[in-house]
Amino acid sequence: MKYEIMGEPLPVVECHLAPGEAMITEKGAMSWMTPNMKMETVGGGIGKMFGRMFSGEAMFQNRYTAIGGNGMIAFASSFPGSIRAFNISPGNDIIVQKSGFLASEAGVQLSVFFQKKLGAGFFGGEGFIMQRLSGQGVAFVEIDGYAVEYDLGPGESMVIDTGYVAAMSSSCKMEIQSVPGIKNALFGGEGFFNTVVTGPGRLILQTMPISNVAASIIPYVPKGN
Repeated sequence: MKYEIMGEPLPVVECHLAPGEAMITEKGAMSWMTPNMKMETVGGGIGKMFGRMFSGEAMFQNRYTAIGGNGMIAFASSFPGSIRAFNISPGNDIIVQKSGFLASEAGVQLSVFFQKKLGAGFFGGEGFIMQRLSGQGVAFVEIDGYAVEYDLGPGESMVIDTGYVAAMSSSCKMEIQSVPGIKNALFGGEGFFNTVVTGPGRLILQTMPISNVAASIIPYVPKGN
């Protein structure tokens, strides 16, 4: 499979497949394709289906296979930002924000990833339920806004406002940390909790979380009588 990512800040990834090669994607992610791309809807077992549902994805996935010759299929982002390609291999899993998965080669497996610390579930927002991409192949992930990358060394940490974590290596650890001081928490305007990601591993942050955009728009939405 060969691919080209183009069109930021409204990006699309165009994938060129050899005969028999296949891509998997979530419902509705396909934008355009050649006529010889065969679509099948698959579930992959009850456990995997419910795991995808809890991680923010559809229970079923679509599988597209190039039949009888070379094929092309394109997947467009659903929000202004970036599309990033990750090379997934055994021992090189990636953890991504829920609903971040766009498409991948058929050898990549998508499953739910829960943070071990219970506090992340109540206070960490999107940090609690994320997605794990494992297996073998190239996976494409949607980033809200511009992507900023850091390579964290062992024990090196980054303090992040909730929602800005787009993806990280599975070797990274994520914890929820309260903002010190009642005055800071109440009047600082940054919320009560921050996300702390500790290396070693790769950390990808996003500059325009869709949740923040929605919160900014709500005050301007006309209210019904």
